[in-house]
Amino acid sequence: MLFTDVLIKNGFIGQGKLAKAVAHSEEAGITLEKALKAEGISEDDILNAKSEISGLAVKKVLTGQVHFDVLKKIPEEAARHYRFVPLGIKDGFLEVGVVDPADIEAKRALQFIVSRTNLPVKTFIISEDELETVLEEYKGLGGEVSRALGDLEMELSGIGSAAAAAEIQKELSKGGNKDSKIVEDAPVTKIVAVILKHAIEGNASDIHIEAVSDRVKTRFRMDGILYTSIVLPLAIHEAIVSRIKILADMKIDEKRKPQDGRFGARIEGRDIDFRVSTFPSFFGEKVVIRILDRERGVKTMEELGLSADHLKVVKEMIAKPYGLILLTGPTGSGKTTTLYAMLKEFDREANNVVSLEDPIEYNIEGMNQSQVRPEIGYDFANGLRTILRQDPDIIMVGEIRDKETAAMAVHAALTGHLVLSTLHTNNAAGVVPRLIDMGVDPYLISPTLLMVIGQRLVRKLCPDSRKEKILEESFKGMVRNELKNIPDEARKKITSFDRTYEGIFSSSCPMGSKGRIGIFEIFYKTTALENLILTKPSEQDILKELRRQGMITIKEDGLIKTLNGLISFDEFLNL
Repeated sequence: MLFTDVLIKNGFIGQGKLAKAVAHSEEAGITLEKALKAEGISEDDILNAKSEISGLAVKKVLTGQVHFDVLKKIPEEAARHYRFVPLGIKDGFLEVGVVDPADIEAKRALQFIVSRTNLPVKTFIISEDELETVLEEYKGLGGEVSRALGDLEMELSGIGSAAAAAEIQKELSKGGNKDSKIVEDAPVTKIVAVILKHAIEGNASDIHIEAVSDRVKTRFRMDGILYTSIVLPLAIHEAIVSRIKILADMKIDEKRKPQDGRFGARIEGRDIDFRVSTFPSFFGEKVVIRILDRERGVKTMEELGLSADHLKVVKEMIAKPYGLILLTGPTGSGKTTTLYAMLKEFDREANNVVSLEDPIEYNIEGMNQSQVRPEIGYDFANGLRTILRQDPDIIMVGEIRDKETAAMAVHAALTGHLVLSTLHTNNAAGVVPRLIDMGVDPYLISPTLLMVIGQRLVRKLCPDSRKEKILEESFKGMVRNELKNIPDEARKKITSFDRTYEGIFSSSCPMGSKGRIGIFEIFYKTTALENLILTKPSEQDILKELRRQGMITIKEDGLIKTLNGLISFDEFLNL
């Protein structure tokens, strides 16, 4: 329901006047709120309607009420773009005013920004005029920031990239080993340190630094979503890229082709690894930094989001002495996280556990992890040949990319080793046809393939930041249709068939969701499946047999988690 529906319900406006206001808004290029006021709707009625819809209280803001130090909690660029502003700090809470409480993008941005303040948040509804009043207060703060950036640009002006790099290198050398700390003396160094620090405090997984026509955008990926967090002058783009290249041991003067590197740093008492990739683009090199937090460590099997039945099957399969276990899903679906969780289950003292990875993301104690380097001929296939001479018990191969690696993995599984790897297919049923297409004979796949896991990642609702949402009839019909093929045992675990949840603002979860959870489809070795594989089946043939055996698809697992309140219905619709 929209706030305009409340205005109609309460008799403040009719459909005709509302249509007129919408048309006026579009023609004049003004907000709907201003157009409604032109039709005689009072500001209080508009705010109260928004309050009724969102459950948030209305707060009045006076000129000069917001203190300078409070404004620093939310950057002006973010405040103007997302239309929310800090109002004050009261009883240990940061009070934030929003104009449109239904703006999903603003909710996501607010969640990230306030996570750096170490303050819980209380959100209020304010009017557009009050928003503009607070934005005017940024002028004093903005002037100070502009002067600081101006000083920085003056310092960098007139020197080429080589000189800038030399200056950065000079500052870096003051701090000794680059893996032990990030030096915070030089202006450019400070900017890079601030970007890294803010990303870590916000639990971002990736940092994107990219030049556009008139500025440098820094975007953070949080729970799978990218959004702009920091905007900097275009003049300092080259110096920032040079600083990051130095940290990652990359060639500073090579800008024509992509480069990869990595570095480590201790930030806020935490050891963090950063994996860096550069990419030449029209306005200059783009930098993407993957953040690997060692202290977060590797998830356990119980933390992945597997249902009790799935967890039982996985633990039974990884306890087998030999065979092939494959994970499938698109990039960013959490396959590596699942592999690491499995590897933690093994007795690494009694077994020789060896991995081939590209790259090594986390170190697991007691396991021999090796980084493949295709540029020198050390790829997955060659690495597997070497591993088989290392007396392994359990082998993890980061990815099966070609016919040779596939053949070697199956050979290793046939000769008494447990092999874990990933393969790119759209779903679990596509794994067998894909292996056959890669040249692996069905009579070799049939006895070796123990289990296949297909997976995706979805945003997880916070238990204290959600509210019930009764499904509309059209959606109920869709849900009933999806539930038709779900096995009875799985159906018994659904708590409600017509009610879901949606994320709402709270002090701990401003966006209503935090972190991600996996949704899965899993099949394992059976006699019927072994016999079917020998016939060179199509993906549809495999799927038909798996459904007969009662396999739950990824979408069905997502629906079960939706109806049980773990993820939102909107998240399910995106599957």
